[in-house]
Amino acid sequence: MIFELSEEQRMLKDMARNFAVKEIAPFIDEWEENSRFSRETFRKAASLGMAGMYVPEEYGGSNLNYFMGVMVIEELARSARAMNYLAVHNMVTRQIFLNGTEEQRQKYVLPLAKGDLLASICITEPNAGSDINAMLSYAVRKGDDYILNGTKVFITGGGESDIYTVLCKTDKTKGLNGMSWFILEKGMDGFTFGKPEKKLAFNSVPVCQLFFEDCSVPAANRLGAENEGFKNFVRSINGGRVNVAAEAVGGSQAALDAAVKYAKERVQFGKPISEFQTIQHMLADMATELEAARLLVYQAAYLLDHNLPATKQVSMAKRFATDASMRIATDAVQILGGYGYMKEYQVERYFREAKRAQIVEGTNQVQRNLIARELLRD
Repeated sequence: MIFELSEEQRMLKDMARNFAVKEIAPFIDEWEENSRFSRETFRKAASLGMAGMYVPEEYGGSNLNYFMGVMVIEELARSARAMNYLAVHNMVTRQIFLNGTEEQRQKYVLPLAKGDLLASICITEPNAGSDINAMLSYAVRKGDDYILNGTKVFITGGGESDIYTVLCKTDKTKGLNGMSWFILEKGMDGFTFGKPEKKLAFNSVPVCQLFFEDCSVPAANRLGAENEGFKNFVRSINGGRVNVAAEAVGGSQAALDAAVKYAKERVQFGKPISEFQTIQHMLADMATELEAARLLVYQAAYLLDHNLPATKQVSMAKRFATDASMRIATDAVQILGGYGYMKEYQVERYFREAKRAQIVEGTNQVQRNLIARELLRD
């Protein structure tokens, strides 16, 4: 499959790249060092349509498809993979648009798409990661409200975001068919946050636990029909996985670029190390894996956009792109040698950032299970 970009797509890709180079790259190391989230940068990204990529223009969005969206995410990740929080934000914005009432769309989608509000999605719990059925958070209907109790962990944007879509059980007897989504607002009674987590990377984006203690949520804030939350989750998770894969491609490109540049400049034994066959072979393997990952991501996005069966291809793209990203970042550190271990040379950050993508949106072991399931179903 050949993906020849249209003029509109090239312009979009260039816009995202220019934004990342000017508004992110000069500042990301300071943000990471000081664990500072830049709300200003989020608002600037929103002003260019990057906070409502997947919703129609009448709701403040850019009305992009997944193929165009992954190109934006890829270009942002070349400067800072921590900008993946924008993918999470867009996932929530699209989620509310697709599953919400018109009142919810007007109340939440418009300000989210404009960047007036920031959003997080809340699924993982202390005892429920890959095993979503082990979820303990639950909500009980009481008049015009639901009373929510439970805990969520590893929430991207936790404490900083204004809006949170929360998945919990509403019928404990039905397993996966007894879950519902709710839209929570920061400041609701009974909704509190844990301390910011200290992480291997992505410190410019806060992550923390969320606690719900008899949190009263209006029934009007239920997102979608009661007990159909898991069905809605399945419909949206493929988009999230493609976004993570696109982030991995962008990070891989940054690592390869840095390795190529250094190999041309570093002189040992009287010549640039790029002239040594060992280095050339490493670079060739890095570039080949990167290109294969990019094509898998583009294919998966294309299938999603055309409503074609995509589960296998999405899992392949997520698994391969993120595993390749870890290998490419590792080899970039190796090519830079001792300098690759130093913070002055950003490949050590690329290395630290790469690990996350192998875990989030379903671990790569889970992706292998899904791929095998689809293969054996045929």
